[in-house]
Amino acid sequence: MNTSIVKKRQTKYCLAIEDELARLGHATNARLLELLRQNYPDLSATTIHRATTRLCGRGEISIAPPAPDGSIQYDSNTEPHDHFQCSVCGMLKDTNIKAKIIDTLESSIGDCDVSGQLTIIGICKNCKK
Repeated sequence: MNTSIVKKRQTKYCLAIEDELARLGHATNARLLELLRQNYPDLSATTIHRATTRLCGRGEISIAPPAPDGSIQYDSNTEPHDHFQCSVCGMLKDTNIKAKIIDTLESSIGDCDVSGQLTIIGICKNCKK
């Protein structure tokens, strides 16, 4: 028997959060609570917070740029990537823009090294209408 395998606690709420995030891409705890209460009417904000914290700590979800109100947003995509965020509606979209513009970025800021993920702020096509 291999005792080095650590069992992860995977509650129905963790599974539901992962499923909902996979569908949405990005969401705050408040949005997840709103959606999951349709199937789990007694679900609490504390349970959502604990579950997202656990999932994030295990690397099963990641933290996205904050929502327009400053709330933490979670991301179903755990690979390093950049984001576009609409300044009007707050919509987040995954992108990998840094790889395409890193040389231009670094030379425009005095040949400093750019690291981490980028968030590009603008107005999405729906809000431009």
